[in-house]
Amino acid sequence: MSRNQDMDSATGALALEDGTIFAGFGAGATGIKVGELCFNTAITGYQEILTDPSYASQLVLFTFPHIGNVGANPEDQEESTPEAANAARGAIFREPITPPSNWRSTQDFGAWLAKRGIIGLSGVDTRALTRRIREKGMPKAAICHKPDGKIDFAALVELAKSWEGLDGADLADVVDQEAPFEHTEGLWQAATGHQVALPYAEFHVAVIDFGVKKNILRNLASAGARTTVVNGNVSAEEVLALKPDGIVFANGPGDPAATFERSGEMIKTLVASGRPILGICLGHQLLGLALGAKTRKMAQGHHGANHPVKDLSTGKVEIVSMNHGFTVDPDTLPPGVEESHRSLFDGTNSGLAVKGKPIISVQHHPEASPGPQDSFYLFQRFADLMRDYRGN
Repeated sequence: MSRNQDMDSATGALALEDGTIFAGFGAGATGIKVGELCFNTAITGYQEILTDPSYASQLVLFTFPHIGNVGANPEDQEESTPEAANAARGAIFREPITPPSNWRSTQDFGAWLAKRGIIGLSGVDTRALTRRIREKGMPKAAICHKPDGKIDFAALVELAKSWEGLDGADLADVVDQEAPFEHTEGLWQAATGHQVALPYAEFHVAVIDFGVKKNILRNLASAGARTTVVNGNVSAEEVLALKPDGIVFANGPGDPAATFERSGEMIKTLVASGRPILGICLGHQLLGLALGAKTRKMAQGHHGANHPVKDLSTGKVEIVSMNHGFTVDPDTLPPGVEESHRSLFDGTNSGLAVKGKPIISVQHHPEASPGPQDSFYLFQRFADLMRDYRGN
């Protein structure tokens, strides 16, 4: 049993499945949550990270020590549906939450965590935790915030051990919305905020929602598309009845193999339809499975806003945002399916393209929320595919 804070004065704690305990000071929501512990290397953008539906059932450890100075505001939340509003379950920091000091802030970050039902924990050795994840992988963990200090550390360890984990979990089915909806809001501008509606829409895109981030929809709008968002339980016939110019398989949480069991036939039929397709994150993995490749669980995953990725078609290196714990195995790609992007951190696959077909996908998050905007071109590349499809 490891400690880095006097357990007698602790108001919060993190327990790992191997029995390791980090005691500290609770923040945000009170109670106990279980999840998979991962680390994120982004310096800012914590609100976008914690509202990303891809973090469902995860506890996010921030490697940057000072969190909170940007505060929180309603414009920077990334969930697209009420069902996706409770994704990340916990957040761990080195230092106590700092007061907000940003002109866009409307709420203290600690109060925002409490409102969202996310448990925060500070005063722990985040470097030691990060090294542990790098060396041993992402563990199952339990986090608690008990203002009265009455923490049952042994019970926390047992909760972490008994949690089912993410292997085989179809979490996309938890964060999508049953009813379809339309989206036309564009990207945020400093002078005007988010564009309320498009003056025109050149394309109509069907987005298959596995936990879609709002900024993906905004980037599609800025590329000239109105979107109809449907969940992963729809049939391919229902999607094609919308007569879309293109189809997006969105990001989302959980094990792609589990989600593919539910949505695989629909995805394979849409792939065979000939319409332009863009896959993102989980959508990229599901596309890979539909094309005949395999996916595998990663030891520590990729979570951050500073990942170098090479576009193999141009030779250009871009810095991207990533958030995934599974990856497509490039050694299993069938003939005609090419690797289009590659991570320069560890050589894992970060994109696919299909020879002779308008099908592309990326593992990273091209909407860059949070993160650099190097990958915005992918939405224009998708728009070009739709334009060519309509022309033919």
